[in-house]
Amino acid sequence: MIWLIGFKGMLGTEIARQFAENKIDFVATDIDVDITDIDALRAFAKNKNINWIVNCAAYTAVDKAESDTELADKLNNIAPGNIAKIAEETGAKFIHISTDYVFDGTADSPRTEDMPVAPVGVYGKTKAAGEKSVIENTKEYYILRTAWLYGWHGKNFVYTMIRAMNTHDAVKVVADQKGTPTFAGDLADVVLKIISKDSVPYGVYHCTDLGEITWWDFTVEIKKQGIKAGWITNKDCAVNKCTTDEYPTPAKRPAYSVLSKDKIQKTLGITLPQWQDSLSKFLTSDLFEKERIM
Repeated sequence: MIWLIGFKGMLGTEIARQFAENKIDFVATDIDVDITDIDALRAFAKNKNINWIVNCAAYTAVDKAESDTELADKLNNIAPGNIAKIAEETGAKFIHISTDYVFDGTADSPRTEDMPVAPVGVYGKTKAAGEKSVIENTKEYYILRTAWLYGWHGKNFVYTMIRAMNTHDAVKVVADQKGTPTFAGDLADVVLKIISKDSVPYGVYHCTDLGEITWWDFTVEIKKQGIKAGWITNKDCAVNKCTTDEYPTPAKRPAYSVLSKDKIQKTLGITLPQWQDSLSKFLTSDLFEKERIM
């Protein structure tokens, strides 16, 4: 039995959908089981024959984390450690989702899994601490670092920019932060592959779509494909560039957060999708939640 934690979030919803589509037996929890309380986790796991745990729960409000440090630490650090302990107690294999924000963003080439972490903000620091908590509390773990995640369910950058372009004459987007978008469906595919193979070496893996772009590049492509898909009606909206300094935020963002996907692709024998292809899949699917762009 697979235990999916955080199933109401963007990634959790997609993993649950794919589990159901593939007729995979699973149980799912969200805020109904307090992941910061190890006794609550232990009580839920009792007598369920759990052999996999997938944790999609996290505190992801990057800017808010700067002032909400305690809760961010509970959800991103303490909770993964608790879940890892339950995995170790039950003999379950543990898949935990992490982030590119564990790096400081000062590199100029894709980060590999063996490079030292150096987070700069509270969100990144709590996620890095959470990775350490997982590693210290269970031997059978997979930490999947991803980046720029978007999906059909929930708020995300793509929905936000489509709505903005339909309601404004121009949008201003940061053009000096580089990374790679990740479609939640693609990350969910990798989670399912790891589970189905059941023989993937434990450890840390990087998993995003392929490519290297700025947020401005991403927005330009969203506009192009959004017009084609019929979601953007204001075709004259200008997409203007700005710098990180011109768009200050409470939390510092990494200037370069591209992750190397060589390890995950070689280990699973797959080629991850190009980010443009995944954006097209997102925009043209019946699962696109059009009410989110209204």
